[in-house]
Amino acid sequence: MKNYKKYIATLLAVGIVFGTVGCGSSADSSSSKKDDDSFEATENVEVADAEAIEAIPDGVDGTILYLGVQDLNPTRGNPEKSTELTLFESKGGSIQYSQTSQFERFDKLADAIMSNKDVPDIVNYEWLSFPAQVVKDMYQPIDELVDFDQPLWSGVKSTADQFVLGGKHYVAPLTFVASSMLCYDTDVIEAEGLDDPYEMYLEGTWDWNAFEDIMSEYVSGAEAGTDRYGINGFFRQHFIQQTGKNMVNYNQETGEFESNLKDPDIEKGENALYEMMKSNLIYTDWVGSARDAFKKGCLFYAMGDWAYTGTNTPKDGENWAIVPHPQYPDNPQKITTSDMKAFMWVRGSTKPEAVKCWFECYRSAYSDPQYLETNKQKFMENNPNWTDEMYQVKMDVQSDEYHMIFDYAFGVSSMLGDPNSFDGNICLTDALYNYSSQIVEDSQMTWAQVREKYSATVDSEIKTLNESIKKFNSDNA
Repeated sequence: MKNYKKYIATLLAVGIVFGTVGCGSSADSSSSKKDDDSFEATENVEVADAEAIEAIPDGVDGTILYLGVQDLNPTRGNPEKSTELTLFESKGGSIQYSQTSQFERFDKLADAIMSNKDVPDIVNYEWLSFPAQVVKDMYQPIDELVDFDQPLWSGVKSTADQFVLGGKHYVAPLTFVASSMLCYDTDVIEAEGLDDPYEMYLEGTWDWNAFEDIMSEYVSGAEAGTDRYGINGFFRQHFIQQTGKNMVNYNQETGEFESNLKDPDIEKGENALYEMMKSNLIYTDWVGSARDAFKKGCLFYAMGDWAYTGTNTPKDGENWAIVPHPQYPDNPQKITTSDMKAFMWVRGSTKPEAVKCWFECYRSAYSDPQYLETNKQKFMENNPNWTDEMYQVKMDVQSDEYHMIFDYAFGVSSMLGDPNSFDGNICLTDALYNYSSQIVEDSQMTWAQVREKYSATVDSEIKTLNESIKKFNSDNA
């Protein structure tokens, strides 16, 4: 249990963007705005103007106040100006950064709304944003800003429809990143005579069975006195969600959320993870990068691409590859457990024109082919030992071909989605996904035991949420 708590706590500390940690967290920025005033932002790749996006009208305040833990403007640690910010500034906009910490961000937002002082226009979407914070009147619906029938937004309409209350949308998906992919060393695959996961991915045979087989074959081939493991990292939630199922569902007919802990597909996933742990395929200690995981004898390292890019990117002579998480054989649908980039429009913001423009610039930066190529050039310049095949997998799993899955369990309440409300290191929903393949209090629980231990709490929290939704819908009718 101590190793797992250390593992999750470290995830929180290193700054996994969007919502990679189970509870949708991102880390505090170590750089402050005043420290960054003396440097110039780099612009290594030219960004063409977006003629289809209307400029912010003359006389309208184009400065958006953004409350977050990491600046959207260039910083000393990240000096390259993003494509979306370049576009926004060309339309008369700018971002004013209001810094907060990982542990104070919700309180600071609530205080600003209550006092009606220094109310931010936008904050990052996090899993706790919906529905838990929406029903607390912290955000505005975005339907007046976004027309999901327009070409710019039509590709993300099905995802946006997952974030509707009272017939109103509260989230405009801007782009997606797989919160975890599987990185591996192709030299190891070749040396061991193993089937290449990337080739299986291209052939459509990369599923749970192939995944378990290749790990078992690798581990069983260890020489005497040598430790080998199949996988390390952030993968359990992703493995289970390849079934297409969540711990908590939303019933469109009743307008209520419901527990899904008794779903048979979830049980199959949990039982499979249980057996992987029993078979010693999982290395449970925290490892901070793909390279370090490989040195520990792990075949796969599961994490967001931050762990194998930037300072962790392949070095000269290293030959790595990445693949999506393997598909569930009973449901070969293309599924991504997604980190969705979006911003919540804060209750009390009075800058719809600027926020609308920012949304459009951001969405264009990650959907318009010319900007996708711009982003690729920037990425490959900073990660020269990534292959085109690696980059294509990264783009595949965030494309419209994949169903972006989000578990409402993380957003039901602080009890289910906030580590500080559970044990300070992990939230209760993390426990649901992870405890059947962890050593918890010196033993490994079965899924049936995990479900029995926490189902009453899940039911109680959902009941409270449904009552809050009824009142929210009535007040906002």
